[in-house]
Amino acid sequence: MPKRNTLQRRHAILDTLAREGQVQVDTLARTLATSEVTIRKDLAELERSGLLLRRYGGAIPLPADITDANGTKAEVSERKQLIANAAAQIIRDHNRIIIDFGTTTAALIPRLQTKRGLVVMTNSLTVANAIRELENEPTLLMSGGTWDAHSESFQGQIAEQVIRSYDFDQLFIGCDGIDPVRGTTTFNELLGLSRVMAEAAREVVVMAEADKVGRRIPNLELPWTAVSVLITDDRLSPEQQQQIEQQGVRVVIATA
Repeated sequence: MPKRNTLQRRHAILDTLAREGQVQVDTLARTLATSEVTIRKDLAELERSGLLLRRYGGAIPLPADITDANGTKAEVSERKQLIANAAAQIIRDHNRIIIDFGTTTAALIPRLQTKRGLVVMTNSLTVANAIRELENEPTLLMSGGTWDAHSESFQGQIAEQVIRSYDFDQLFIGCDGIDPVRGTTTFNELLGLSRVMAEAAREVVVMAEADKVGRRIPNLELPWTAVSVLITDDRLSPEQQQQIEQQGVRVVIATA
């Protein structure tokens, strides 16, 4: 019976996601009469199965073009690699950079191997561990703070204080969505650290796939006035690119 209940619950989650465009852990827990811990486990397993993308406090659907687990997942991975390649090209030796948590920003790490004298700050254990594996290991700084299991990163006032005590050349950050007029958006209500990181860097580089443009997400993370560069892929339409560039942001289209 428990196994059947699990399958039924996960089907219900996917049905709700398809109907509403996003799901929240607390709402699902109430609706399905189970604990938030159980719902988080469900979302983690559904993400591993390639059926959704977890975001802070819940989940969103996979873009339509990556629902095929065989072909398009590799294609999406390739796009992230191209974005990471383009981002690495604007990092100079001896730069002091911040790398925020996220799969797209983490793809940047292997490309730091050829850089010399870097200082890298991060709030992500995944990023930190990847940096430690580099043969040419940069100087690594960790923000510390309160561990947030949803975003798998350190957040909070201590992390903000640590970031404020340094000066950086560049911030590399992802996002959940992009509003062409307003800026980057997120499901994560913990916005403070992102904004502090942006304030601490001379250049803010957003790394995001083009399918994130136009997603209706409630929380404005970084207004365009705080962003220097958007690196994205060639699915960005000319109209979207023009809208973003009109906000004073340099748009880089990552290609092979």
